[in-house]
Amino acid sequence: MKAEVVTEADPRFEAEVPVAIIGAGAAGLVAALSCKAAGIEPLVIERDPVPRGSTSLSAGLIPAAGTRFQRERGIADDAETFAADIQKKAHGHADPALVALVARNVAPAIEWLAHAHGLPFSVVHDFDYPGHTHRRMHGLPSRSGAELVNRLRQAAEQAEIPLLTEARVTTLIRDASGAIRGIVAERPDGSTERIGARAVVLACCGYAGNKALVQKYIPDLAEAIYFGHPGNEGDAVLWGEQLGADLRDMTGHQGHGSVAHPQGILVSWAVIMEGGFQVNITGRRFWDESSGYSEAAVAVLKQPEGIAWDIFDARIAGIARQFEDFRNAEEQGAVLTADSIRALAAKAKLPGDALRASFDEVEAHKRAGTRDAFGRDWSRGAALAAPFCAVRVTGTLFHSQGGLAIDDQARVRLASGATIPNLFAAGGAACGVSGPEASGYLSGNGLLTAVALGRIAGLNAAAVAKAE
Repeated sequence: MKAEVVTEADPRFEAEVPVAIIGAGAAGLVAALSCKAAGIEPLVIERDPVPRGSTSLSAGLIPAAGTRFQRERGIADDAETFAADIQKKAHGHADPALVALVARNVAPAIEWLAHAHGLPFSVVHDFDYPGHTHRRMHGLPSRSGAELVNRLRQAAEQAEIPLLTEARVTTLIRDASGAIRGIVAERPDGSTERIGARAVVLACCGYAGNKALVQKYIPDLAEAIYFGHPGNEGDAVLWGEQLGADLRDMTGHQGHGSVAHPQGILVSWAVIMEGGFQVNITGRRFWDESSGYSEAAVAVLKQPEGIAWDIFDARIAGIARQFEDFRNAEEQGAVLTADSIRALAAKAKLPGDALRASFDEVEAHKRAGTRDAFGRDWSRGAALAAPFCAVRVTGTLFHSQGGLAIDDQARVRLASGATIPNLFAAGGAACGVSGPEASGYLSGNGLLTAVALGRIAGLNAAAVAKAE
């Protein structure tokens, strides 16, 4: 059913709640926990039987600067450096105020989740992510998004926050003044519930699961495999259009050029950043892999058959094994191993001479500490040693990065410049900090805005609910 905004002169509801939060991924659950901590009990409304969202399909890593988890590893970092890294990756096109807002707020949010709700975060300390000056990716023990969303759900249950599942919000209801007064939720049997709310938080992610919107805004990936949650149908964008919201950076998105094919399992970019490389089915390299995994999606899809091979070694596999996804890929036979490059080529059905030449060229650059013809700097890449590994991968679309513009309280901005005082957006529903291009996506930007803006939206929605 199409997302609608309905205006009613005197809206009436079957039930009333202080705050309604649409979506129970990381953004929605962090918003709910924050709201409850501020003394207001929200209602979280989720279309699925169990909270999952895009979070569950990610590696569950949240970038943050200046945390105690970094200090425990001897990592000196700060929000200003983080903000500069975000803006550099976005080529200066991200909203500076939003960049500063999330860079400043995400570390306290992680610290709070750990202290108040026992989430056992730690820093990924054994390899670098593209574009980050310091090692600042925070994750849970399994390094999986499924664990992150499950822990947040458990925290919400322990906080006795009501969660209405298998209920899809189809309609926002506003009064004649333009204020949001409530929502309509539809059940699987077709029945509906009208729920009034003093504040509403949109935490229903982006539009990457909506083919028409992807064709409109990201045509290069219109035929790409969608590796996100099926619920990301752009409801927030569609509501925003009807409300006259300011939609920004709608072409921005996160892709990924390292999803095992046909298994459909995310293969950590650590296999590349620790000294690995990619070749196409002719056995030849085709780009600077260190640029980032988001822009890798288009780079890989432009290759013959839309296929590439990640080439690395057992040492790198040991690092990647901290990720549950990589262990799953190994279990399903996606990771090929061999004692020589030619034997690896035979297993992968790649031209042996071409793969050997690509390997030799990479290793020569490592020894010399030079850049290759694509511009990749090999001065920090460790040499690859037998046994060698390969994974057949393709490019995919994960989630959109454009969305509803917000202010520093996470309130939705209108194109006129005004804000809707009781409508908030977080995570993929809000415009992110990647700018308008895939190459602007800095590792972790998705969960960065989910957690930081979820916290801000929850606290400010609670303040609005208290004031009314």
